[in-house]
Amino acid sequence: MDSIAYVNGSFVPLSQAKVSILDRGFLFADGIYEVSAVLEGKLVDNASHLARLERSLGEISLPLPESIARIIEIQKELIARNKLENGLVYIEVTRGADKGRDFAFPKGAQPTLVMFTSVKDIVNAESAKKGIGVITVPDIRWARRDIKSVALLAQVLAKQAAAEAGAGEAWMVEDGKVTEGGSSSAFILTQDDVIVTRQNGSDILPGCTRKAVVKLAEERQLRVEERPFSIDEALKAKEAFITSASSFVQAVVSIDGKAVANGRPGPLTNRLREIYIGFARETGT
Repeated sequence: MDSIAYVNGSFVPLSQAKVSILDRGFLFADGIYEVSAVLEGKLVDNASHLARLERSLGEISLPLPESIARIIEIQKELIARNKLENGLVYIEVTRGADKGRDFAFPKGAQPTLVMFTSVKDIVNAESAKKGIGVITVPDIRWARRDIKSVALLAQVLAKQAAAEAGAGEAWMVEDGKVTEGGSSSAFILTQDDVIVTRQNGSDILPGCTRKAVVKLAEERQLRVEERPFSIDEALKAKEAFITSASSFVQAVVSIDGKAVANGRPGPLTNRLREIYIGFARETGT
């Protein structure tokens, strides 16, 4: 059955959802996107995702065409119409369509708002039980990675390289240090039991799941250090894992074909995953 999407004020079958070929999101990647997880019919950590959406839009001077309250109403309407129990709600805002293709911002253009859902059983994913392998690739992205732009070609290439290598994710490396995954935040657990993840800045996206996991870990008196780490340090670590809205917390068991520790998900990663799933269930809206 065709799922229902939202396009500029209307709920329509996904197969009939359309925007203009002059839309600046299509022509220039002039847009911002956001993804919220859905667990048991409820949105997970949604306020954090919508706050990041507003921030990214502000960074490129793009107005949100609806209020946040209305965005939430649409999200919940899509969940209801699609009978979505577990999965994701995608939001994209672009600067809209002009009469032609000019680089400068058009005057009077109405921003485009598109939203749709997808089904994914994040909690019971087989990859969460076995862990994933990652490969490393050079980080060739632009300098404002803190903006959740729809300009994702570098990530597409990284993810394709991972898929061709039989890996579940690509870790991007710059100046000898891991920045982040193609669509995730990167973590390691050092031999002295310190959780390490790169600090927020313009070189990484401020991950919402990352933020929540760091807070949950600190609340349990676990040691967290925000700094860059190298692949060599990751290979010597006790554990490695990623976080994202589409995977929650997921173990990394190999890097470039080399095992991390014993090549199986570690106890801290499994614990953090359980803690985060509990948080998601308790706070879902």
